[in-house]
Amino acid sequence: MRAHPAGPRHGEILAPIGAPPQPENAEALHALDAQVWPLGASRSDGTGLTQRSVSIAGVDVRDLAAEFGTPLFILDEADFRTRAAAFRSAYDDPTVPADVFYAGKAFLSAHVVRWVQEEGLNLDVCSGGELLTAVRAGFPGERIAFHGNNKSISELELALESGVGRFVIDSFEEIVRLAEAAERYGVVANVLVRVTVGVEAHTHEFIATAHEDQKFGLSLAGGAAEEAVRRIVKLPSLHLAGLHSHIGSQIFDTAGFEISAHRLVSLAASIRDEHGIEVAEIDLGGGMGIAYGPDDDPMKASDMADLLRGIVVKECAALGLALPRLAVEPGRAIVGPSMITLYEVGTVKVVDLGAGHSRHYVSVDGGMSDNIRTALYDAEYTVRLVSRVSDARAVLSRVVGRHCESGDIVVRDCWLPEDLSSGDLLAVAATGAYCRAMASNYNHVPRPPVVAVREGRTQLVLRRETTDDLLALDAGL
Repeated sequence: MRAHPAGPRHGEILAPIGAPPQPENAEALHALDAQVWPLGASRSDGTGLTQRSVSIAGVDVRDLAAEFGTPLFILDEADFRTRAAAFRSAYDDPTVPADVFYAGKAFLSAHVVRWVQEEGLNLDVCSGGELLTAVRAGFPGERIAFHGNNKSISELELALESGVGRFVIDSFEEIVRLAEAAERYGVVANVLVRVTVGVEAHTHEFIATAHEDQKFGLSLAGGAAEEAVRRIVKLPSLHLAGLHSHIGSQIFDTAGFEISAHRLVSLAASIRDEHGIEVAEIDLGGGMGIAYGPDDDPMKASDMADLLRGIVVKECAALGLALPRLAVEPGRAIVGPSMITLYEVGTVKVVDLGAGHSRHYVSVDGGMSDNIRTALYDAEYTVRLVSRVSDARAVLSRVVGRHCESGDIVVRDCWLPEDLSSGDLLAVAATGAYCRAMASNYNHVPRPPVVAVREGRTQLVLRRETTDDLLALDAGL
């Protein structure tokens, strides 16, 4: 536990552990790392240091701020489509047929649903709201997988009415709910059993011991997964389509997947031996990592695909199983790098840390209401001054929000120009996943809009909420 929600004090050292190294010069301070920023991000080629603003897909961020206001989520459509196409291509191998599922929970809107469909991906949803967004945007139900640990009867009925192709079963109770609902509708629902395989993977690390103590899935070690299969195969309104697992997020290698696949394939062999059923699909989940900073080194989609295919082929060969259809869920890896958040600087406060050191607290017009991940997960982000460049010296800074919480921090440790002042525009990279999706109205602050940019054109994806929107929900007004 931290002693204070704002984090540890750094008065004794200039650059705290975990902070990026101090930039060597003004060019380094304003550089846009191609691995972190969207494909369309670039600085203009001005001659003066006060020029050279950043553009996304040919649209100057200053023009976007003037038209749509700040805070503002800016989505590079070409970047999104390029990443989606890369994943589709990576798994387009006839020897091991595979489906790629875009994670609706990362960020979802009607425009994004259509892009996902056009790029040939499938879609996973976790609620009736996400499902309804997909259906109303015209996404084919048979290409949707419905996740969730507590799907309601009304959500299951909506999914059945919409022709959802896969239900990821998460509990014994859900087996009963879905079977009864499917029987009422006169259909057979395809189900995958979500198996807790005892592997947890995040970033560069994985642990392959007991991790069954969680709300998701049915334990393999405790026998719950096999019991779920026994119950499903006895119900005529359910069809066992396959097995599913999810081992973590922000994963940069395949070590955890190798153990997970081994355990899923072993379970598939047991199902064949006990029930005479060949498991037709194995979904390895996802959580593929992205670069939030220059030190992050995510795998290419094609390299990850080659390794995952090889793992499944090897495990099936060892047990004499026919190759199942493979499914993967890249998670944040498609939309995460495609979006940035644009803020306007308000108050800049210099706090004396003692011993001759100070920190610049840079307050912006958003915060934890549009990006809760820093407060929840100690997430680290890259931030840049984007409305201009400066030759002022770089100072240790903390970008904070406008909310009435000490933990309202957007970027905990970063370097920004000393002359930063009110009205400047900052952009935080790689905010496409779980930022707008998890946004709140804390302090009665309306949620920001999302604008897509492509080839110099803009398209409103989600409009800005207004105070009137919020007050319309108040039955006392």
